[in-house]
Amino acid sequence: MNNLYGTLNELLVKLFNDILQIEELSLKENEFSDLSITEIHVIEAIGLTKRNMSSVARDLDITIGTLTFSVNNLVQKGYVNRIRSDDDRRIVLVSLTDKGVQAYKHHAGFHDEMIQTTISRLSDEEMEVLVSALENINGYFKVKYNLKKREK
Repeated sequence: MNNLYGTLNELLVKLFNDILQIEELSLKENEFSDLSITEIHVIEAIGLTKRNMSSVARDLDITIGTLTFSVNNLVQKGYVNRIRSDDDRRIVLVSLTDKGVQAYKHHAGFHDEMIQTTISRLSDEEMEVLVSALENINGYFKVKYNLKKREK
């Protein structure tokens, strides 16, 4: 059991670090090399619809000030549009430009490939066990570190 514990610990730590490193390398090796991981996650949170800054900040669990800094960079780089709402001029809406949509789709493709590769050799039963285990791990971290649940 002790060996299994050590193996599981090593796998989880290595997997977490590897995914972050691979995500970063994936960005640096294509036409989106001017984006940081933080910026691609802002693009991902904005998604393919027009959203207000408050809801994007809430989804990312960051302050509006932090989001504003990232959005300013993304507007300057040509990935995001920012406009004021016609109904309420205090509300700032953000959406992706064509370039932003391309970055969004590229990153979604990275995630799709990662998932497809992960499940390609698993039976339905093994996939259910994997999902259950990952839900348990995710639930533990949310409770232990008082993370808000982000439902998409």
